[in-house]
Amino acid sequence: MVSRNGLLVSRRAGVLTAMGIGMGVLVHVSYTLLGLGLVLQQTPGLFNVLKLAGAAYLIYLGIKMLRSRPVLESLDAPSPALSDWAALRMGFLTNALNPKTSIFIVSLFMGVVHPGSALTVQIAYGLFIAGAHGVWFSLVALCFSAGRVREKLMAARPWIDRIFGGLLVSFGLLLSIAQR
Repeated sequence: MVSRNGLLVSRRAGVLTAMGIGMGVLVHVSYTLLGLGLVLQQTPGLFNVLKLAGAAYLIYLGIKMLRSRPVLESLDAPSPALSDWAALRMGFLTNALNPKTSIFIVSLFMGVVHPGSALTVQIAYGLFIAGAHGVWFSLVALCFSAGRVREKLMAARPWIDRIFGGLLVSFGLLLSIAQR
């Protein structure tokens, strides 16, 4: 069992890692805003190709979630202690260097941002996506660090995977048939 003090360290490290994940998203949002918007304005055909690639990726992720098997995990396993900086850095690097995050961000932008969208709107979407990542993964870290909640979530994980897998497949299909 993790001690009360160890649990607090674990929660703090989890939240800092989640904040790093949100910061890593900003890397993908930044290069998407800096270059992709201009390229897409000039080549609408490329916009459609990227939109379909993003839709296909979302469908792939959804199917992967729908087919996932329950994971058996020991709830008594101690969490490794991380410094604040190490936790933040780990979250940032994990997301900034993740090619799946890049495709995910581009596919989200293809669904909500159009070549004619104002830069302020694009930046607002980017900040929202980064903030949502940070908040979501912070909540996940806090929930998973609480023993009883963690047990319940792990028990419900197959259903959670199915629901979100279905949502991703649905969003991917809608994105693939959506008109500009």
